[in-house]
Amino acid sequence: MKIKLQYILLITLFATVHLSAQKKDENIGTEVVNVVKPYTPTISDAFKVKETPTLEDEDNTKKEPIKYSIFSFPVASTFTPSKGKAANVDKTAEERLYKNYVTGGIGSYLDIFGELYVTENVGDNDYVAGTVKHLSSLTNVKGIEVDSKFLNTSLDLTYGSKRKELSWNADMGYQIQKYFWYGLPEDFGATLTAVDREDIIEDINKVQTYHDFYVGGKVKFNESIFSDMAVKYNAFWDAYGSRESRFYAKPKLAFDFLDKRVTTEITADYVGGSFYKDYNGVKDIKYGVTKLGVYPSFGMKKDDWSFNIGAGLYYAMDNENSDSELFFYPRANANLKVVGDLMQFYLGIDGDLEQNSYRDFTNENPYVSPTLIIAPTDKQYDVYAGLKGKLSNYVSYNVRGSLINEKNKAMFVAHDYSEALNQERYQYGNSFDVRYDLVRTMKLYGELKADFSKNVSLGINGTFNKYTLEDEKEAWNLPKVEFGANLDVTITPQWYAGANVFFVGDRKDYQTNTDILTLVAADNTKTVKSYFDANAHVGYKYNDRFTAFLRLNNIANQNYEKWLNYPVQSFQVMLGANYKFDF
Repeated sequence: MKIKLQYILLITLFATVHLSAQKKDENIGTEVVNVVKPYTPTISDAFKVKETPTLEDEDNTKKEPIKYSIFSFPVASTFTPSKGKAANVDKTAEERLYKNYVTGGIGSYLDIFGELYVTENVGDNDYVAGTVKHLSSLTNVKGIEVDSKFLNTSLDLTYGSKRKELSWNADMGYQIQKYFWYGLPEDFGATLTAVDREDIIEDINKVQTYHDFYVGGKVKFNESIFSDMAVKYNAFWDAYGSRESRFYAKPKLAFDFLDKRVTTEITADYVGGSFYKDYNGVKDIKYGVTKLGVYPSFGMKKDDWSFNIGAGLYYAMDNENSDSELFFYPRANANLKVVGDLMQFYLGIDGDLEQNSYRDFTNENPYVSPTLIIAPTDKQYDVYAGLKGKLSNYVSYNVRGSLINEKNKAMFVAHDYSEALNQERYQYGNSFDVRYDLVRTMKLYGELKADFSKNVSLGINGTFNKYTLEDEKEAWNLPKVEFGANLDVTITPQWYAGANVFFVGDRKDYQTNTDILTLVAADNTKTVKSYFDANAHVGYKYNDRFTAFLRLNNIANQNYEKWLNYPVQSFQVMLGANYKFDF
């Protein structure tokens, strides 16, 4: 009992001391400690291990795969970037593009020209378009007795569709042309009385009319072995009962073979027609030629060289004479970048069986007689080589030399004539025939183009030809020298101007008056003199829809002959306007 009492007293004593200590800690106060000596750390010398330890643990090279996943969560940011200020850029107002336009004007010789183009979308993928063109002259060439007026009007219609798999269009059109055979020889009427001469002039003043109707179409496949295909049918006829039909189909295949792109062009081309009678009025003329061909080719590149290699194989049938012939033409070209785009050397060989037609001849020379012999031209080879590239960022050039061999090349020659009465109006030395011969041509061509800025562009070109013929005395109506140049300038956003000039050297023609007899054979070769023609124009854009322009043609006022005895109109002034619109 006594011992228990002692333990209770000890416990009470310790509790009293503990509570007293807590009360003293509550007022411990503050104390300032001043450091009177700065801390100066020192680095002890390191002990460097001089030997590479050897690790005997084989497992230390093993890398344990670590699998982890990233838990992404948004983090709030109070950072606000400062706003940048765009630099000022001079902007030109974007010109609105109109889908339709009409152009028209009149010249000092009552030359009337006009053109209308309209197009409109049909649904999301289809479209329809149409074009009307007209050019005519109501005034005769000065100093010409026979009417020299002309008319050329055409209408073209198109319906097309553009889809993901393919695009196609169907075309139809009609053209009418009217011309007079006004190019009488200089000494015409030497054997005629004044009355007879006047009667012949009156008879010649009857127009020759050409009609051309066509229907055709094109289709292009985006994902097919058939790349594209074009078909067309032409019906052509004139006021003298001449008729001609032409049909062609040209499918094209394209596919990859041994990492090369191979293309194959297939051609089926028929030309056939008839003339009411030959030049002497003895019998009619019929012709028909069918051309079937295939032209495979492939391209390849190696270093700075690029190649295209192919060949053309054609089979031609003369339907009227039951004759046929096979033609083979090598076709290849190569291009070498000598100094990048600054200088490129190119060379190649080409050839083709070219179909000729009455329609093509009248488009080149509308004063041919409706009594022609129509035959194809065998262009046996065209071997060429040249250099092209850039002299600077603004000036490009192209120089090319070629050697061409053409069998049955067509050339226009003036008809011999008589001044007898009651002939056809084209039999008085005022029409042209077509003659064929083997013609070898050495040609040198040069071209220079300069775009000094977006406002000024200049172009110059020249061609030199040397002809060698097998039978004919001269290369009839083929010039040896030709030059051309053009300049276009944008003066202000509203004003623009331009000019073009061209020069054609002397040409040779042949014509005989069969009514004049000579004891000694005369050389009836005629020289069609060279000519220089300069033209200029200036225009003013009133707004994005309306533009007015002035054209000056034949500024040098040369009454030159484009064909033998066919002078052209002298200096002309033409005023016109263009208006763009949308429906």
